[in-house]
Amino acid sequence: MRTVILRRGLVALFAAAVSFGAIVQAQAAETLRIGYQKYGTLVLLKAKGTLEKRLAAQGVNVQWTEFPGGPQLLEGLNVGSIDFGVTGETPPVFAQAAGADLLYVAYEPPAPTSEAILVPKDSPIKSVAELKGKKIVLNKGSNVHYLLVRALEDAGLKYTDVQTVFLPPADARAAFERGSVDAWVIWDPYQAAAEKQLQARTLRDGTGIADNHQFYLATKPYAEQHPQVIKALVEEVRAVGEWSKANPQEVTEQVAPLLGLPADITLTSVKRQGYGALFLTPEVVAAQQKIADSFYQLKLIPKPLSIKDVIWTPPAAVANAP
Repeated sequence: MRTVILRRGLVALFAAAVSFGAIVQAQAAETLRIGYQKYGTLVLLKAKGTLEKRLAAQGVNVQWTEFPGGPQLLEGLNVGSIDFGVTGETPPVFAQAAGADLLYVAYEPPAPTSEAILVPKDSPIKSVAELKGKKIVLNKGSNVHYLLVRALEDAGLKYTDVQTVFLPPADARAAFERGSVDAWVIWDPYQAAAEKQLQARTLRDGTGIADNHQFYLATKPYAEQHPQVIKALVEEVRAVGEWSKANPQEVTEQVAPLLGLPADITLTSVKRQGYGALFLTPEVVAAQQKIADSFYQLKLIPKPLSIKDVIWTPPAAVANAP
């Protein structure tokens, strides 16, 4: 008799645990977790609060988490701590190569001047060709990793002709200021801050060699299970981007306090950004495939990739919905 009672108790306990798990999953599904960085349209979207208002009607809360760079953000995406985020061109390539279950959702127009190879103001280096044998600091796997590859190639150098030092932006700036590296490859607003505060010189930006698209990515499960949320999110990003393009001064006033940067530095970053998120086109996919192929040839990633296999397409019912 006691055995039967014990079994019934265990069954009831298991049922309660399953029920609790279902409740937790349901609660998790009602929260959209967004990863962002100290730049870009997501910072503006967070400040305006329009996404929260729109998604509240769908019963969805929004949770924001800041990351120091794209690789760190995509690691968060990979381990399931966020559902959606934005990075430059290169981090998704490294993430896909590492087996991350992600999908490209949308992209921003090119912003080639929003990333650059910088040298100290008194550096004798005047061209990318003179970087041969020099120490160059950058965030491994970030958007500027491809800029460095292309800039060296364009100058007739091999990637192996330079010494790369991999550090996140704050540590990289410290190394740059100390003079322990010869050049720093970085993006805005860190780039603009170094130009204004350190009088760092731009050796080469992305013009003519790197588009510097920003990509919005989601975990595959979230995008497939919540297409209506993803569509609303992209529409809100696009709307904020169009407003930002037309109102750089107002954007600066909003964003500068969030970034903890002076208005002049923030305004420079704001003006160099690309605005107007769109779903991916075949041309953008082809450009991203070129980056993936380049990194595979350089043995920076372990296997060839197919970018077109990880592109999200909104279901017809969602895409055609008003």
